[in-house]
Amino acid sequence: MPTLLLVRHGRSTANTSGLLAGRTPDVRLDEHGAAQAAALPARLAPLPLAAAVHSPLERCRQTLAPLARARPELPLHVEERINECDYGEWTGRKLAELNDEPLMAGVQQHPSAVSFPGGETMRGMQARAVEAVRDWNERIEREHGADATYLMCSHGDIIKALVADALGMHLDLFQRVHVEPCSITAIRYTPLRPFLLRLGDTGDLASLAPREEDAGGGVPRAGGDGTAAVGGGA
Repeated sequence: MPTLLLVRHGRSTANTSGLLAGRTPDVRLDEHGAAQAAALPARLAPLPLAAAVHSPLERCRQTLAPLARARPELPLHVEERINECDYGEWTGRKLAELNDEPLMAGVQQHPSAVSFPGGETMRGMQARAVEAVRDWNERIEREHGADATYLMCSHGDIIKALVADALGMHLDLFQRVHVEPCSITAIRYTPLRPFLLRLGDTGDLASLAPREEDAGGGVPRAGGDGTAAVGGGA
């Protein structure tokens, strides 16, 4: 099954102003976020990509724009199911003031029970994102083969929820995961289980490139049946 690269969008104006952007339209990358996006093609250069999938929000489109220019042959697809969480009435509010809301304790400690007023449940957010990944895994494998790599550009809570699913963690533990803007999280899917290869990586990705079985070095891949490397792959 394919390897998925989860890219969080670059730093946005909402990130720097302390706002919960949610699905607010036209939230864009700030200057630093634009620089992060500009560096993305070089970071991904060693990796063959079958496709790039992204949330419909502008900050994700902006993050992938330099990559699209660098690889004009790369298919781009919009995927609604990896859109930001619908925070409902919390959308656009200051995070500092939301910390005083009684619901915030649930968001931090028991997110599987949280339903945002006028928005969606965090459980529903995870379910739709996981469904999208399962569907794209099947499509990419069918069209490009089991060893293909593809990319999804999405949002912090979506990526954290997908990591929790890949690790077999309960959603109530997903706040223990952290991903920086424009970081890359790599998950290798197999018939038996997913393998988390990178989490919130902001550096070099060359060791994720395909290699011959006897080449040595790099990140050990799981067997085709999902068996793990003995001894942790050391």
